[in-house]
Order: sequence, then structure tokens, then C-alpha cells
Amino acid sequence: MSTAVRAADTPFAVEVEQDKDYWWCACGLSQNQPFCDGSHKPTDITPVKYTATKSRTVFFCGCKATGKQPLCDGSHNA
Repeated sequence: MSTAVRAADTPFAVEVEQDKDYWWCACGLSQNQPFCDGSHKPTDITPVKYTATKSRTVFFCGCKATGKQPLCDGSHNA
């Protein structure tokens, strides 16, 4: 599998903590969206590391079609 599965039609709003790492699910198979739970292992898709530069709310992509991984860029509206 080299094509991601659409996990949601909207982004996931997440409160992130400054300097903490988050692993965004890029394959769409994780049961812990928007984060990786290891479900990608039978695929050639790997999670994307996101390090928060400050504590705030960010919007992680749910459709897996964003060109600005791992954050939403509005691709779900296309």
C-alpha cells in the first residue's frame, strides 16, 4: 500500500505542548487518529514527526491529502 486512507473529512484540533514531539499518522490506518499507533507497518508509509514550537492548538490533517504534512492545508475541501 502506498496510498493513504482518508481517516476523516476534517482536521483534528489538538492542544500541543512546546518542545514535545508528536507522530502524525500518514497512512490513515491508526485507531488513535491523528497519531500513529504502528498500523502502518505492513505499508511503505511512515509517520511524520511534528515538534511543537510553542504550546497552542494545531490542526492535524485528517484527510491525509495535505501538501503541508502533518498540518491541515484545506485539502479536505477539494
